[in-house]
Amino acid sequence: MRVAVSGTHGVGKTTLAEALCARLPGHVVVEEPYYLLEEQGYEFDFPPAAEDYRAMLACSVRSLRSPSTSKAVFDRTPLDYLAYLAASGADPAEQADAAALRLAFATLDLLVITVITPETERILPAAELPGLRSRMNDALLELVYDDPLDAWAGTPVLELSGPLDNRLDAILAVLKPEPVGPTKAGASRHVAD
Repeated sequence: MRVAVSGTHGVGKTTLAEALCARLPGHVVVEEPYYLLEEQGYEFDFPPAAEDYRAMLACSVRSLRSPSTSKAVFDRTPLDYLAYLAASGADPAEQADAAALRLAFATLDLLVITVITPETERILPAAELPGLRSRMNDALLELVYDDPLDAWAGTPVLELSGPLDNRLDAILAVLKPEPVGPTKAGASRHVAD
C-alpha cells in the first residue's frame, strides 16, 4: 500500500506519517524531498525560491514513481510544491508536466490532506513563515479539489480537518478493505471530522 500525506508546514505531517507506518506492517516513511535533496548537497534559499520548489516537485515525482517503495508512506507529494508555487504567485499549470504527475499520483492508494485547523494552531508549535503557510494551505485545498492539471482525479483523497488525535484512525478506517460487492467508479473524496 502506498499512502502520501500532503499539507502546509507545521500541521503534523511527519508525525502522522511515522504513526501510520507504525500501524502498517512493513511500511517505511519516504522522507520529504527537501531532506532528500539536502542530503545530495542541494542548497536551498530561505524561504525557498521558485527554482527550489521546482526541484522539490521533480524529486517528489521521482519518489512516487520509484517502484522500490511498494509499502510506503510519503511525507509530501508534488501537490505540496505546486501549492507552494501557487502561494508564491506562480501558475501551477505551468510548473509541471501533467502526464508525469498523472503517472506519479496513479501509484498512490490514498492521498491524505492535512489542513490548518483551530486545533493545529492551538496545540502544535508555531510555524515559521505564517503568511506563506496560510497561503499554501489555501492553494493546496484549491488545487486538490479543482485539479487544474487533471493529474490526481483518480486518486482517493482524505482531507483531515478534525481533531488531531483522530487523524490516524480516520486514515486506517479508509484503508480497510472494502467488502466484496459492487463498487463505485472514480475517485473518492472524504473529509474526516
